[in-house]
Amino acid sequence: MQQQKQLKVLLIGDSCTDEYVYGTCERLNPEAPVPILKFNRKETTKGMAWNVRENLMSFGIEVYIATHEETIIKTRYIDEKSNQQIMRYDEEPKVEPLSYDFPKEWNSEYDALVISDYDKGFLTTEKIFELSSRFVGPVFIDSKKTLLPEDAYIKVNELEYERMSHSNYENLIITRGGKGAEYQGELYPAEKVNVFDVVGAGDTFLAALTYGYLKYGRIDKAIPLANKAASIAVSHRGTYVLTGEDVDEILH
Repeated sequence: MQQQKQLKVLLIGDSCTDEYVYGTCERLNPEAPVPILKFNRKETTKGMAWNVRENLMSFGIEVYIATHEETIIKTRYIDEKSNQQIMRYDEEPKVEPLSYDFPKEWNSEYDALVISDYDKGFLTTEKIFELSSRFVGPVFIDSKKTLLPEDAYIKVNELEYERMSHSNYENLIITRGGKGAEYQGELYPAEKVNVFDVVGAGDTFLAALTYGYLKYGRIDKAIPLANKAASIAVSHRGTYVLTGEDVDEILH
């Protein structure tokens, strides 16, 4: 039996460290009308493009990531009894934009280009268009920008879709939360699950969408697979990375 080719993906985008401070709220602060969170524990994971990378790797894909050196930290304070996020504290240093050119050898090395753009300064609109135009192969973009290359597969949520400059994108995938994802006027329904945390679900969707397309060669077959992956992610607390068991469940 011929061995299956190792899939390789080039991932470019913003990254961060996700911190979760878990505790219990039992009383209000006498100094101000806000709850007091009694500390229980703290967890740290990699977020944004790093989360996309980890989930791509869960599908057995080899990933090369290009991201900034500056460390963005998002700290979420969560009451464990209610699973309610009390607040989020962000540390965002100025991020230097990606400056180097697109090496020609990338085209022969990678099966797909994935752009995970949280609009933190690493990728300009011009750079996204440049990367997309120079890569020979499928391009998948998840971005908060309003103007994007029309020849790429673009994944946006409902709010991002409303903000876009125009909607004449042939390969636009709109994620609609618990309803599923819409593509070319057709809704691909999501699986019904108990939602614990939506953080990182879009990253999981993007990773699974990319893998599904590389596996089947069709975006309409990739979207249901991405819906399954996102449903698993939201049923766990925090930034979740798919396990081998999760991948087996998604593919069967």
